[in-house]
Amino acid sequence: MANIIKFTKMQGAGNDFMVIDGITQSISLSADTINKLAHRQFGIGFDQLLLVESSTVADFKYRIFNADGSEVSQCGNGARCFVRFVVDQGLTTKSEISVETASGIITPKLEAHGLVTVNMGAPRFKPDSIPFIAESVANRYSLDVNNQSLDISAISMGNPHAVLVVDDVEAAPVLPLGSTIEHHPRFPECVNVGFMQIVDEHHIKLRVFERGSGETLACGTGACAAAVAGIQLGELSSPVKVSARGGELSIAWQGADAPVMMTGPAITVFTGEVDLDTI
Repeated sequence: MANIIKFTKMQGAGNDFMVIDGITQSISLSADTINKLAHRQFGIGFDQLLLVESSTVADFKYRIFNADGSEVSQCGNGARCFVRFVVDQGLTTKSEISVETASGIITPKLEAHGLVTVNMGAPRFKPDSIPFIAESVANRYSLDVNNQSLDISAISMGNPHAVLVVDDVEAAPVLPLGSTIEHHPRFPECVNVGFMQIVDEHHIKLRVFERGSGETLACGTGACAAAVAGIQLGELSSPVKVSARGGELSIAWQGADAPVMMTGPAITVFTGEVDLDTI
């Protein structure tokens, strides 16, 4: 008997997802199967797989898997696609929903103009909560990489981020340096690496090397982390327009324990079915 599941392919600022309804259909996916589905020539092709499930503490539960099959706690662009998906699929009549994630509850809202705003919660700076190995909290840390010392900001947006300020984001060595920092021993759970070029106090350009996926066209939590890092350093002021290769996001943060608010697009690309026994 064929093992067929229905899915929707979505993207948020170029960060693309395979979204699966795990409420009305039974889903069991191994890391190997997810990795095969993520292949852009032999599978569906995506940066992350999003699984919609029922929750006992929120409207829905949200599970996120990287292209390599590893499960992670948070994905900002995915959160926007999540609310668009459950509304379009008729799983809710609400325009604002509560969603249980591994790092806490988030509240994405489908706006009247079609964009989606997500309350991403407050950023975390304590090294133990990132996690990052350091003696105390700082706006900047020195990180030894390939026999050179790099200045980074380390922040958690429900997942760990290292942010580097660069002069020219297009010339930055995102692939080799991002891959090296991703597995740096001071980040016990690996890290997403953002390369941020400051255009002015309300505008940055950003490229992100995501752990488990490589460079993506956009990263929602990476945009949040970069904007927060720039504000903490006194280089940026809220709101911040984040120009990624796949599109633009707007990030607002009032500092301290205030939540980070992210607004951006969530687009359905196509729907389909796949027989998992053929993957």
